[in-house]
Order: sequence, then structure tokens, then C-alpha cells
Amino acid sequence: MTELFLSAQAAQGGGSMTSMIIMMVVLFAIMWFFMIRPQQKRQKEIQKFQNSLAEGTQVVTGGGVYGTVKKIDLAAGIVEVEVAKGVVIRVDKGYVFKDMASTPVQGK
Repeated sequence: MTELFLSAQAAQGGGSMTSMIIMMVVLFAIMWFFMIRPQQKRQKEIQKFQNSLAEGTQVVTGGGVYGTVKKIDLAAGIVEVEVAKGVVIRVDKGYVFKDMASTPVQGK
């Protein structure tokens, strides 16, 4: 009788291990859909914007400085941004983001 009881407990332990693995896979899938995937999409949009920069585009630098693109040096990866009349700063192209304030809001 004891052997029967121990074998039943061993069978239940194996089942709980399988359900735990399934639960972890489901948890990872949920995390991927709600956290990782949207971040990857956002990164692709930023990369696309940085590659399509043109003179006169309103931008925000990684440090939060607003300005207008005056010159782009693709070879060096540097963008010259005018932040005030006559004040031009040089910023790495990777730290230039879209100015959402100058983008028209859809639906309004």
C-alpha cells in the first residue's frame, strides 16, 4: 500500500513540473507581446526617422534640446542642429529624435 502511495506522489510531481514549464513559457510569451515587441517596433521607427533626416526638420536631441536640422554629415554621423538664431550645436545622429510637438495630432 505504501508503494502505491509513493508511486502516485511521484506521478503528481512529474505533472507539476510540466505545468510549471508550461506556465513559464506562457509568462515569457505574454512578456514578449506586451514589453519586448512594442519596444522593438519603437526602435525601428526611430531608426527609420534618423535615416530619413533632412535639413529643416524639427528635432529633439537625446538631452532634450529642441531645434532645427541645419546640416547632416552622413560620413561622420553628425547632425548640426540650430537651437536658437545663430546658435548651432553638433549632435551625434543617434541622439536625434522626432519632435512630437511639431507633428500634427491625428483626430483633432
